[in-house]
Amino acid sequence: MAGKESSTSSIPNTPLLKDELDIVIPTIRNLDFLEMWRPFFQAYHLIIVQDGDPSKTIKVPEGFDYELYNRNDINRILGPKASCISFKDSACRCFGYMVSKKKYIYTIDDDCFVAKDPSGKEINALEQHIKNLLTPSTPYFFNTLYDPYREGADFVRGYPFSLREGAQTAVSHGLWLNIPDYDAPTQLVKPRERNTRYVDAILTIPKGTLFPMCGMNLAFDRELIGPAMYFGLMGDGQPIGRYDDMWAGWCTKVICDHLGLGVKTGLPYIWHSKASNPFVNLKKEYNGIFWQEELIPFFQSVVLSKDCSTVQKCYVEMSKQVREKLGKIDPYFNKLADAMVTWIEAWDELNPSAKG
Repeated sequence: MAGKESSTSSIPNTPLLKDELDIVIPTIRNLDFLEMWRPFFQAYHLIIVQDGDPSKTIKVPEGFDYELYNRNDINRILGPKASCISFKDSACRCFGYMVSKKKYIYTIDDDCFVAKDPSGKEINALEQHIKNLLTPSTPYFFNTLYDPYREGADFVRGYPFSLREGAQTAVSHGLWLNIPDYDAPTQLVKPRERNTRYVDAILTIPKGTLFPMCGMNLAFDRELIGPAMYFGLMGDGQPIGRYDDMWAGWCTKVICDHLGLGVKTGLPYIWHSKASNPFVNLKKEYNGIFWQEELIPFFQSVVLSKDCSTVQKCYVEMSKQVREKLGKIDPYFNKLADAMVTWIEAWDELNPSAKG
């Protein structure tokens, strides 16, 4: 593991949650993109998870406080349990969630740049995520003015007063301008499509509703939901890819619903700079495109017992249902169910005070 201390930051004022949040970045390349994010990220601690060849040196711009883990570090820290961490896939980012000691996580991909709002002002995505996480969600009753806790909004007429305290927010899911997060078939038929629509809205995803979670602009409360943010077995040696964040999102949403936690989506936007190769993506997604038609009904029907009072207990019980119900689809899901349990065991070993 490589580490480096930051020089004195020139950023005025104290950034929100400066000592309570880690930024997790999975990468295979030099992190030049951080220069654009310097005004917003430099005050925070970075956890960089290097994928691919561990002998390659990843260069990080001067002035950032970071720790960097490669595959050798993951194997050393987790031992045999390292088998639950994907290789040659951005799903490896979840190792950073596990080793963090902070309450909050923000994760971003290295092809995501600072976006601008319609007035031309640069968007501090991290600050907006923090605001989302620090205000309640409304999963039990939809507010037609969207987030009632934002400045200039409130609960509309007819909204039950008994529900206006809301629920704790566990997840803030941000969006993207420029390159949309499309699957390979959609990429192939719309190769030139770009997202230019900036929608100034934050919504709580209602209880009982699943959503496709994208991991490239995502924040969450690690203490509330961290153990559910497992990005599965993807990439090298696996029959599926590009469903890592989807899997984590489906598991997380079911557990949030069970534990009475909220998930928000909408602002903030980042600028997604680079479209991945749709033919490579199709090869990775091929099985998932078929499997998801059975995965979604599975997650829609999952019921967790009252004994599942912690995220860890929920996740282990869910792994049993994955084996029982999804193992019939493909042997991969038996392997994934084992990895889900291994992930929780590894999480608890590294975070003994947070055992479920």
